[in-house]
Amino acid sequence: MKSVDVTIIGAGAAGLMCAISSAKRGKSVLVLDKANKAAEKIRISGGGKCNFTNLDVTADKFISQNKHFCKSALAGFNQWDFIDWVVQAGIEYHEREHGQLFCDKSAQDIIKMLLDKCDGYGVQLELGAEVESIEKQADFHLETSIGGFTCTSLVIATGALSIPKMGATGFGFKVAKQFGLNTIETRPGLVPFTFTGKNKDDFKALAGISLPVVVSLVERQAPSFKEAMLFTHRGLSGPAILQISSYWLPGESICINLIPDLDLKSFMDEKKKEHPQALLATVLSHIFPKRLVLLLENEFHMQQKVASLSDKDVQNLENFLQAWRIKPSSTEGYRTAEVTVGGVDTADLDSKTMQAKHVDGLYFIGEVVDVTGHLGGFNFQWAWSSGFAAGNSI
Repeated sequence: MKSVDVTIIGAGAAGLMCAISSAKRGKSVLVLDKANKAAEKIRISGGGKCNFTNLDVTADKFISQNKHFCKSALAGFNQWDFIDWVVQAGIEYHEREHGQLFCDKSAQDIIKMLLDKCDGYGVQLELGAEVESIEKQADFHLETSIGGFTCTSLVIATGALSIPKMGATGFGFKVAKQFGLNTIETRPGLVPFTFTGKNKDDFKALAGISLPVVVSLVERQAPSFKEAMLFTHRGLSGPAILQISSYWLPGESICINLIPDLDLKSFMDEKKKEHPQALLATVLSHIFPKRLVLLLENEFHMQQKVASLSDKDVQNLENFLQAWRIKPSSTEGYRTAEVTVGGVDTADLDSKTMQAKHVDGLYFIGEVVDVTGHLGGFNFQWAWSSGFAAGNSI
């Protein structure tokens, strides 16, 4: 049975970062992954360009039962530290809206950088290796499809339930349960909404239409998000919808401001002067696609001349367009969810080291932990930061 200092289960963003950090400190490190390729989730991220971090990483961009838990790890290895790695590796990148950073060429550049560092520090990477059992005596004993291993420190970096076609499972949660750690109930995050009945038919007719909106929850306090919304054949998607989905619970309604940057009264006053006999539907077609105006006509009378609209009518229209309320039936689930909300309870982990408080040598990092970032590179930064925190303390 082969013995190493550190065994990391999961060759994704967090696992590779942890491997690099611990091997750099002279530890013998083994990384196991049941997949045949490392870092597949990095490869597909950002449309193949990898949104590897964000310029504005703050604790309020993360969802957790303990909103303060992520602060120590984020401070220990921040976005600027990872950007330094990217620069030193000669990877060209660019900034998009909201401080998001993407590779110019390919996500493969990030994967190569990580694997090169692992190789340089002597990390042993074993792919196609399924972990069959874990026991702890003085050390951890692992039985796998490629043989047995022992280690002093065991790091769980297996990700969570999102995108099962990439190999996602609940393995990390099973390990947490085995060793007595609590798990916060999970749900899909950063995921499109689906609808049934008339809404489904209406939205299907609008598939492909995108527009800037502000989306918020109706029943509970949560952040609002000003980004694009996309109508799909199944419902609603786009950055604004993905963001609010991480906060949404089944049965809740969402509120959509369809005119976040328009002073409707001034706009209508102008149109009354220019085209007093024009129908409201025609005028609104200047700011919305005609197919969307037809949908809104179900909610607000559009076949009236703008000259006949009173100030109260305009105010009612503005109130409606700024607070269009709809109730999703569900989400597309883990199948398309970019992340899993919930996970290993942070109350059972040390925020500085990511070690289980009551199990010496056992660590949980990355998505398996109850820390979920907003869309825009935050989840990768959590992977880098939490992986570094564990690797630098083992």
